[in-house]
Amino acid sequence: MTSPAPIRNRVTELLGVDYPIVQAPMGWIARSTLASAVSNAGALGIIETSSGELEAVRQEIARMRELTAKPFGVNVAQMFVRDPSIIDFVVEQGVRFVTTSAGDPRQYTSTLKAAGLTVFHVVPTLSAALKAVDAGVDGLVVEGGEGGGFKNPRDVSTMVLLPLVRSKVDVPVIAAGGICDGVSMAAAFALGAEGVQMGTRMVSASESPVHDNWKSAIVEGAETDTVFLNRLSRPGLRALRTERTSRLERDENVPLSEMSRVKDLYFGGDMEASIALTGQVMGRIEKVASVAEIIEETITAYRATVARLASEV
Repeated sequence: MTSPAPIRNRVTELLGVDYPIVQAPMGWIARSTLASAVSNAGALGIIETSSGELEAVRQEIARMRELTAKPFGVNVAQMFVRDPSIIDFVVEQGVRFVTTSAGDPRQYTSTLKAAGLTVFHVVPTLSAALKAVDAGVDGLVVEGGEGGGFKNPRDVSTMVLLPLVRSKVDVPVIAAGGICDGVSMAAAFALGAEGVQMGTRMVSASESPVHDNWKSAIVEGAETDTVFLNRLSRPGLRALRTERTSRLERDENVPLSEMSRVKDLYFGGDMEASIALTGQVMGRIEKVASVAEIIEETITAYRATVARLASEV
């Protein structure tokens, strides 16, 4: 497989990568096997902390250095990792890029930047974006409500949120939610992004550690096969539609205890054991592919889309 020529913009320069594609920090999933494959393909792999298993995360970071010489990052999910020592932990690992999420960007940004790290904060609204910029972040991950995972209950689509944020801030923006290929990457760039983040697409990758039952559900599912839980409380959740989540969809308050058997679903394949956090873009994913294939096909299709549009102007 021939690697496409690198893309040069503010995101690739800040991250030190060839392609402005970031793998989402999914709990228990975004570990060394998947993240190193992303980094080795010229994009940016991310190690998660939202599982709360910090000793395991430490081991995963050490393993990353065995599996790749390329840059990678760590996500600090503030809602799930509330120990202030998490910052010392991340700095001690020698990580140079961090995304922060699910919390106040003012809590850790200045400390991380003082240690020499590049910091992007994940935002679901314009007000959150402005707060993060005021806190001094280097960039934003602007996440639309169609994406899988933990969401703002008042969800806004990427199509609306991304150009709104872009019109109000000057920092580099990575678009998340609804991105799985070169066409959606080109659309995100047209709306003001300089990078994209992929979650559900990476869950379905061949290097993803999740059970084949989940990957098959993504490939076989329709764009309508997700549910949004907790619209009247927090945190909101977008997940795969199953018998369990269809029942929970009617509840005003879905407790996180519903995810207590998450490993039985993620790695055991029992799709009713817990909640499979999945985005609407599953309806556009038609095959399990390697990370290298996903990155190469995305960049090739992105360039072809941009060229086609330019020729039609």
